[in-house]
Amino acid sequence: MKYRVLQKQVMGMKWLKVLGVSLCVFLTGCQTVSTTNSGAIGVHREQTMFSLLSGDQVNAMSVEAYQEALKKGRKKEVLNKKPADVKRLRTIADRLVSHVGVFRQDARSWQWEVNLITDKQLNAYCMPGGKIMFYTGIIDTLKLTDDEIAAIMGHEMAHALREHGREAMSQAYAVQLGQDTLAILLGVSPGVMSIGSSVVNYALTLPNSRTNEAEADLIGLELMARAGYNPRAAVTLWQKMSAQSSKNVPEFMSTHPAHDTRINGLRANIPKVEHLYNK
Repeated sequence: MKYRVLQKQVMGMKWLKVLGVSLCVFLTGCQTVSTTNSGAIGVHREQTMFSLLSGDQVNAMSVEAYQEALKKGRKKEVLNKKPADVKRLRTIADRLVSHVGVFRQDARSWQWEVNLITDKQLNAYCMPGGKIMFYTGIIDTLKLTDDEIAAIMGHEMAHALREHGREAMSQAYAVQLGQDTLAILLGVSPGVMSIGSSVVNYALTLPNSRTNEAEADLIGLELMARAGYNPRAAVTLWQKMSAQSSKNVPEFMSTHPAHDTRINGLRANIPKVEHLYNK
């Protein structure tokens, strides 16, 4: 008899937990937001963000992950070992950052930062909040011009401006809450999602959707044009990427697939921003 009473109490506690999780989801829910202005290129899409993860929270977690990457770079003595390239990257970044307000005003106050890792990887990324990392391999192997570097950097900055990382993390967080709710119902201890590590996982390592990639291409194209970099370099960049992929699959291309449709899309949109570059 006592066992049955205890069992009912335990089941009641489980249902209270489920109710609590469900209520949390209901109250916080998802927010439909538009994180950027459309610019001259005309990029506009409302995004679904899980409200438990604010932009400030995601940016803070990104800073932590970025600092860890810098720490590892210093320990291995591969951080910013090519001063000329570091200066080159930071000069390009300064010009691009000066125009981010076209797409979102708050990004002007982000603590933008650019660093360089000596590594043969063909890779570069911009974390949420404006933390940029380049690898020497992508610069040296592809023999990038300043305009082509601006194309890569503008594309990666666009991912941050559009909060594609936060969007992916929000969706993952919602899934995790659903899994935890189911675990409670089944009497299994729910797992705890490591949001800090998922910043890198969802914002950097998982492939972006075609929609996100298209948005980053177009916003990056406008950013580089406004900063005085030839938008046609975006085409030559992806042609180099495509040629390189015949030899191996660069890290950069594992999350940024270069297809003929992408190159054709860039060509089709260059006329929308060429007047900005000509100014």
